[in-house]
Amino acid sequence: MMEETAGITARATISESNRSQIMHHLYQHGVSSRATIAKSLNLTPAAITKITARLIEAGIIEETGGIEGRKNRRSIGLKLDTAKYHVIGVKFARSIVQIGVFDLAGAPINVENLPEVTNDAVDETVARVHAALNDLIASDPAIIAVGMAVPGPYLRHIGRIAVVSSMGEWRKVNFLREFRPSVPVPLFVEQDARAGALAQYLFSPDVSTEDLAYYLLGEGVGLGVIDHGRLVNGSLGAATEIGHISIDIDGRPCECGNVGCLERYCSTPAIHEMIDEAGIVDDSRQLTHNQACRRLFAMASEGDKDAVSIVRRIGRYVGFGAVTIFNAYNPERIVIGDIVAEAGPLLLREVQSVVDRHAIPELNDTTTITLSKLPADAALNGAAAVAITQFLEHPSLFFDLT
Repeated sequence: MMEETAGITARATISESNRSQIMHHLYQHGVSSRATIAKSLNLTPAAITKITARLIEAGIIEETGGIEGRKNRRSIGLKLDTAKYHVIGVKFARSIVQIGVFDLAGAPINVENLPEVTNDAVDETVARVHAALNDLIASDPAIIAVGMAVPGPYLRHIGRIAVVSSMGEWRKVNFLREFRPSVPVPLFVEQDARAGALAQYLFSPDVSTEDLAYYLLGEGVGLGVIDHGRLVNGSLGAATEIGHISIDIDGRPCECGNVGCLERYCSTPAIHEMIDEAGIVDDSRQLTHNQACRRLFAMASEGDKDAVSIVRRIGRYVGFGAVTIFNAYNPERIVIGDIVAEAGPLLLREVQSVVDRHAIPELNDTTTITLSKLPADAALNGAAAVAITQFLEHPSLFFDLT
């Protein structure tokens, strides 16, 4: 009996894997014939016909009519209609929470910014997120999943964040227990930088590699790594936490218990401290971290010498973080994203200068560092990407395919 059950489980796993491969193919390549899919995935035409028939019956993919096939023969096209279904993305930063509805191509349908979060208002913010999710799902029957992006280190099997610098109340929220029971569609939670990596992988117009590192520089500093098409997670889901790697053993103390953490030098709160200390932005102490940083970057782009000096200083810290990424993960591409990426070419030149001096030459020669071409809040797009990735990889979670 156990052997029979194991056999059924194995067949179900293979079937799900084949369905996922077909959906990924259609997602990436658009309209394709059954023959093209079979050749690309090295599956038999009979298997493709059987699987796609079930996906069509479930309403996941659809036929498009005649297309030109191999040897100029006419074939029936298949496509995954990315506008047919929607997902909700929720981005939790330290003081910022955003909620958006997206189609399966990652195009935003609507985005809402909740009021700025303070430590004593976390419970109120959680209640607002509940209300927003209920309203959105009730009003849009096309919504099939919710993805959430939260600051790291996120303990994925437990459901909570291990460390949140300057906003410790978020550690008390178990995102899985808090939201899954009340949401009527599948809900998934991911660390924000890994969510951002998924967004780059799925949505960015210039990212085609399966070996990618997304270097998040916002209210925190994070890293998401895709290695051969798969996220690097670690035992507890807390891998790739570059923000808490020390770059100065005698440096500033961090709330994680370490000293000299990268996050203490090139996150938006750290940059805000630099701005306040330099006194170069009027009323900087009354600005939010993001507002202060954007003011600094604007001044630097206009040639203000003090602002340029600070941006170059930030770039050096970011550069040493990039050298660590080179040595630890050897990606083909590093994409720098979130608010600090808005410092633009000046920041990127300084990062590249540090890398050129300190990285292993062979790694430097084969790794490209770019600024993200997605919106600054790519973690919000990433939250949507978390849900979309689960839909593509595990379609039977969303539709009855038995």
